[in-house]
Amino acid sequence: MPQFNEIFLHDTKITSHKGNLLRYIRDFARNSPDDFLNLKVKADVLDLDVCNALSEIYSSTDIEFAGISKNGNYLFDKKFFARRAQTLNTIGLVFGFDMDFAVAAGDSVKLFRDRLDFALSLYPNHIYFPQLFNDIAKPTSTFSTQDIAKCSEIANAVETFYSYGRSVTWFLSVLKPLKMNPSKFFQDFAEWQNLNNCGIKTEWKPSSANHSEIEKMQLEFLKFKYEEKNRPELFEVVSNIVRLNGALSRCYGEGEESVVELSYNPGELLGYGAADIQKFAENSIQENSHVKVFMGDEGPDFRYC
Repeated sequence: MPQFNEIFLHDTKITSHKGNLLRYIRDFARNSPDDFLNLKVKADVLDLDVCNALSEIYSSTDIEFAGISKNGNYLFDKKFFARRAQTLNTIGLVFGFDMDFAVAAGDSVKLFRDRLDFALSLYPNHIYFPQLFNDIAKPTSTFSTQDIAKCSEIANAVETFYSYGRSVTWFLSVLKPLKMNPSKFFQDFAEWQNLNNCGIKTEWKPSSANHSEIEKMQLEFLKFKYEEKNRPELFEVVSNIVRLNGALSRCYGEGEESVVELSYNPGELLGYGAADIQKFAENSIQENSHVKVFMGDEGPDFRYC
């Protein structure tokens, strides 16, 4: 794999000012065209000019996903974030969210779960919760100590399954047949983690696990949920989608070549039709095969073997 430097830009003197940020990105494009920029910003800076400039470089943008407190109420502008995410997705930029909870006045468990469900509907590449590593959350009249502990478990579950599990491409599709919202799914996954000694109550951390290990956890939990929801006949499709996407992800991220055993056409598994698990299972013909995943000239690729 080609070698590159990853540059982290978290300087608010640059990131909070559109003109300064544009100059930095353009200088980066000229001077470091083969390097990767990790950018931490607030959403209001990400207008079309900045997004177009980012499209000229290799980058990932971490966006502060938070509202404001006003007269004791917590206000969150969904339309604003939806517009920003639509621009980022349309241009094809990689972005994620930094979320908090129990920090601003008026916040509550219900509002946190609502923000989480909304955030995942915008297809971020990842969601991180910086406060899992510090102690800025304080109990209030609307957010008890027990609430904070519960939300911390959910946040850790999101980082494990979604962010470190690299599930953005398939998560919402796989969730749909279960008829669950994401926050409930991750609450259940947090409980499963605790029972299996890989949750926030143990020393296990997703950042220290390899992706194959997390994929195994994903598949075990999804199998359990599909059986619990009386949809076991759909799990074979789910397993194929998760394992093929996982192999492609590891090929890109770690340079790992692998052979994946499938029971459906790999091209169809990666196509638009796989977004509807139920229809895919009803209309696709099973065809057992072994597929080699490798790095091609234009990125991860696969072929029958």
